[in-house]
Amino acid sequence: PDGLAPGLHINIPIYHSLNKIDLRESSISIPNLPGYTADNVPVLCSGSLFYRIVDGYKACFAISDVQNNIRNTGTSAMHSVLGHFTYDQVIGDRNELNKRLNIVIGNSIVNWGVECTRFEVQSFQPANREVERQLELQMEAERNRRKQLLDTQAQINVAEGQKQRVILESEAHLAAKSNEADAAFKTVVREAEARQQQALMEATALAQQIDGVAAAVTAPGSTPGPAERREALSALIELRRLEQLRAIANGTGNTTYFFGDRAAMGLGAGAADAFNVDYAEQVKGGLARNAHMKGTGTGKVDGGAAVGAVDEAGHL
Repeated sequence: PDGLAPGLHINIPIYHSLNKIDLRESSISIPNLPGYTADNVPVLCSGSLFYRIVDGYKACFAISDVQNNIRNTGTSAMHSVLGHFTYDQVIGDRNELNKRLNIVIGNSIVNWGVECTRFEVQSFQPANREVERQLELQMEAERNRRKQLLDTQAQINVAEGQKQRVILESEAHLAAKSNEADAAFKTVVREAEARQQQALMEATALAQQIDGVAAAVTAPGSTPGPAERREALSALIELRRLEQLRAIANGTGNTTYFFGDRAAMGLGAGAADAFNVDYAEQVKGGLARNAHMKGTGTGKVDGGAAVGAVDEAGHL
């Protein structure tokens, strides 16, 4: 046997015989081939095998009936390769199955001068109705499982969101309490400072009033001494007490007040009040006269009555 090259050749009948080989791409159909997947699901699979003869000499003399042997090789390869894939893998992506069949069949027929161009799976289905029903139940269970997983994940996300909300609310509550405590602390500090400043101002005013009264009961040109200051302080205290008594007397309540001092020594309440009022009037009159005499620069200061100058200068 010999392969004819392109050109003119002499064909002698009986002595020569010719085999014509089609070098164009051809296909072989493999219908409804039964098989089992990797998860032992019985299925029926059909496909088309596309091939092309690249070496006519080998196709004629390396094997007999090349087309039938290509079909047998494709059938055997489908049985073998199908067992490496699960049912879901084939349903999800047939391209991987087609690529694997193309490689396996191509390696088997390459020595025959034939090239496997591609393999296309046309149909893939369960072998019978019972298997199909079981697969539907399995798919339904898988969908339910995935739904439960999604629901569980959603619940976890909701719980995580609630956890973060509680944490943020507690942090905000803590910050609010801290701010309230800081504000209360600052308020207390400012109130204490205000009371301290008020006490200082009152003490300063009292000292100024004592100095004024002491200066009023001191002779012109003289500096007030400790005795004059004590007398001025006693006069201010007595004046404050008299003002409180006057406020009590003008009150509308029925409360009875008991005072010590002169009332405890046997003087009646009317006599003590009359004495205090007369004394206060004398103090006021003496301070007025002393102020007039100091203004004119004549006369002597009345020391006994000058203690009432505090009522003229500023009311305690």
